[in-house]
Amino acid sequence: MTPTSLIDFSDPHDSAAPRLRHAFGSPRAVLVAHQLDQVRSVLDAVQAAALQGRWCVGYVRYEAAPAFDTAFAVHASEGPLAWFAVYDEALPWPEDQRDNASRAPVEWRETCLRATFDAGMADIQHAIAAGELYQVNFTAPLLGTWQGQPLESAAQTLFAEMQRAQPGGYAAFIDTGDEQVLSVSPELFFDWRAGHILARPMKGTAARGATPLDDAAQAAALRASPKERAENVMIVDLLRNDLSRIAEPFSVQVPRLFQTEALATVWQMTSDVQARTRAGVTLGDVFAALFPCGSVTGAPKVRAMQMIRTLEPAPRGVYCGAIGVVRPGEQGNGIRATFNVPIRTVTLQAGRLRCGIGSGITSGAMPDAEWQEWRYKRAFLDRVSQPFELLETLALQDGKLRHAANHLQRMAGAASHFGYPWNAAKVQQCLQDLAQAHQMGLWRVRLLFTAQGEVRAEVFPIETSPAQVRLQLADRPLDEAHGEFVRFKTTRRAHYDAFTPNQPGVFDTVLWNPEGEITECIRGNVAMLMDGCWVTPPLSSGLLPGVGRALALQDGTLIEAVVRVEDSPRVQGWAFLNSLRGWVKAEMVLPCL
Repeated sequence: MTPTSLIDFSDPHDSAAPRLRHAFGSPRAVLVAHQLDQVRSVLDAVQAAALQGRWCVGYVRYEAAPAFDTAFAVHASEGPLAWFAVYDEALPWPEDQRDNASRAPVEWRETCLRATFDAGMADIQHAIAAGELYQVNFTAPLLGTWQGQPLESAAQTLFAEMQRAQPGGYAAFIDTGDEQVLSVSPELFFDWRAGHILARPMKGTAARGATPLDDAAQAAALRASPKERAENVMIVDLLRNDLSRIAEPFSVQVPRLFQTEALATVWQMTSDVQARTRAGVTLGDVFAALFPCGSVTGAPKVRAMQMIRTLEPAPRGVYCGAIGVVRPGEQGNGIRATFNVPIRTVTLQAGRLRCGIGSGITSGAMPDAEWQEWRYKRAFLDRVSQPFELLETLALQDGKLRHAANHLQRMAGAASHFGYPWNAAKVQQCLQDLAQAHQMGLWRVRLLFTAQGEVRAEVFPIETSPAQVRLQLADRPLDEAHGEFVRFKTTRRAHYDAFTPNQPGVFDTVLWNPEGEITECIRGNVAMLMDGCWVTPPLSSGLLPGVGRALALQDGTLIEAVVRVEDSPRVQGWAFLNSLRGWVKAEMVLPCL
């Protein structure tokens, strides 16, 4: 049986509780709204089916908003405004259906160029300064193309990979036949049960740190940021107002404010808004009060949506609408409805992929920072756009592996980060077998670990390291310096390959980040002699925590220090280092920047 829907939702009231994790087969009925005047009828039918003991899984498109308030401005929809499948029963979650064979990569194309983004930011700031609104959620779609097997047949494989890249939250897979919806949203729209409703808007973002200390500092800075707190509280106030339309008097409360949640690639700030709903409130009434969620519109909602339609040239679709499950309540007590806000959501149709990315823009928001936030948020797509393996490169000399424990510790950390099923015993056995087969000579070992937990090792002869090498300074920054494919060693290396030296006799390239800080080489770390001390860039500059680097820091050979490109002429000596070649003296070829 091929599931037509999958639901994998957190319990919003208890993070330790079992997840709502079910598959659904062939539906007994499908409820669809193509016109605005049909949306409320579909929601009424969903509620009626749940009251009869059935499960309903589906979505409401962003463009359905005028069904609840004609003042909401949207583009014409390119698909059903609401779609729900009705099921007699929920089935167990299926076995892992990921295709272990390599699949073709997904190529993503930005539809909003930087100049367009900057112009939109300027328009928003002008409107805020004029007192028209306080915040606008500005978004744009990424469009994907797929080469290889029919995409629709691999949709569940892609969904499973998306879940590994963005675990937890409120994940859903829906196959309508004409369209597949793959959502790994971390944001709760609302949970409604037994007369109580909880909304958890997500506003405020920071990148994850390169080290545990830096990561904690990023979270603390997010919590303390006046800009991020203001962005969050504006939407909390909007949600309080929206909930009051269906709430018993004086029951709207904010029990949690400015909570930081750790996602795979970003920190997000959330707040809880809850209330008791009045007697007789229906699912349609809940949507009429809350939809679309204020976190994906801005405030005031009507004016923000007007500006969104002006700024964004195409409909958002399921993105920024609502995806959820409606089921019978506990012990026959009404219904229970749980919906996400479909961010981190991909739709597939006719071999084409679409994924929206955006952020909330408030007074004083800086274009560079918001543009970078979009890149942080799309990082989960970068994980799944092309399969990759974890990688370690070790030296094997006369049957003994150099610094093997350090390399395995680093690989285990990468496996934990990316959600790969680490098996230390299997990896160690693979290396032991290789070492026993190569008892003489110096070898370069390439250790690879797959997303399915498979391990293999390749071995190549290696020459003795030269006494000195030549390095060149990159002529442009490495934009991905703060990304996870720099902090962790994998086979995803296109960003490094773009800086491969092309001058005769140059061994490697010294890279630097967009902030102008020197980071590392392509194949190892870098050390610089400054003011009588050998220094190496800190991990916060954006680099791989090399094994050779860590050992040199441990024994006092190196200390960490930020070195900017403009400081290069002051460097008195250079060295390349990694676990494979050790410390190699270097000379620098400085380009004209």
